[in-house]
Amino acid sequence: MQFCHNKHSTSSNLQVTGTFKTNNSYNNFLLLIYGLLLKLPMFLHPKIPQPQQVDGFLYRRLLEALHPVAVYLPLIFPLLTFILLFSQAVYFNKLVNDQRIMQRPHYLTGMSYLLITSLFTEWNVLSSPLIINSLLVWVWSKMSGLYSNQNPKTALFNIGIAIGIGTFFYFPSIAFAALIIFGLAITRPFKLAEWLIALFGIITPFYFLLALVFLTDKWKGYKFPGFAVTHPVFIQSQWAYAAIMLVLISAMTGIFYIQQNFRRQLIQARKAWNLTFLYLMVAIFVPFVNATHSFEYWILCAVPLSAFIAAAFLYPAKKWFPLVLHWLMAAFVIVISYIIR
Repeated sequence: MQFCHNKHSTSSNLQVTGTFKTNNSYNNFLLLIYGLLLKLPMFLHPKIPQPQQVDGFLYRRLLEALHPVAVYLPLIFPLLTFILLFSQAVYFNKLVNDQRIMQRPHYLTGMSYLLITSLFTEWNVLSSPLIINSLLVWVWSKMSGLYSNQNPKTALFNIGIAIGIGTFFYFPSIAFAALIIFGLAITRPFKLAEWLIALFGIITPFYFLLALVFLTDKWKGYKFPGFAVTHPVFIQSQWAYAAIMLVLISAMTGIFYIQQNFRRQLIQARKAWNLTFLYLMVAIFVPFVNATHSFEYWILCAVPLSAFIAAAFLYPAKKWFPLVLHWLMAAFVIVISYIIR
């Protein structure tokens, strides 16, 4: 998609990654078109999400409110799903650029997020983990800024509240409290008051919830969301398993290039990368405390993975590698979405 008048113009036009390597304002529009093309199958075959055992009451109430609308407008669910996915891609891309954790600002992170979430049909449904991805992106940005924050108590309290509210959509997301613990250990010297403030932030939404349940006398009707330590089980096609391997290989390639450039970066950028890795580790752990076996809950890994995969598109000196990697992923999207669905 790069426009030039030399003999390589044809190959450049195919190099989508070349377009998103720049930080031009019109890339927001191009990213929107790119996302619509990738997500077209979910508009052609809209799915009505069903709440699972581990889903919180806010997610259930949301589905109950949307179901009457879906009777007359079935596209309401894929439309909301796309809005969430696109906004998360743009917002996380902006945060990555603001933190300056890569060589230069670009749109590759947002492109990678839309691309890898298109590889699996379960990640294109209005699920509770998809909703809290927006909260977790915000949490990551605030955690990354703690290193230079002279008065972090307000930020820590708000981070805790965000984690607490996230459990009202998807209860196992309480595991992301570990991101606060390890994040504080990485970004700041130990201060007990800061740790307690973050804990109070997590508890606060539960305090108000229990107070509301008590005042409205709904103790008998309230059900505590369940979770269980289990071994994740999901049934996928061979193409989907191959797509998983492709995502892992891409992420490992990105990590390799990040490690090569790690010592050249500022301390704050290094800490942001460490937080991104911790984010991924917690996201991988969450499905193991999930009482419901579904691949849709692994979308929690998509945000940190998109940062690592963006590095795989940005850093290689040989231009053919990002080109082949991108169109290979795009081919998997076409096969999984149209041929074997």
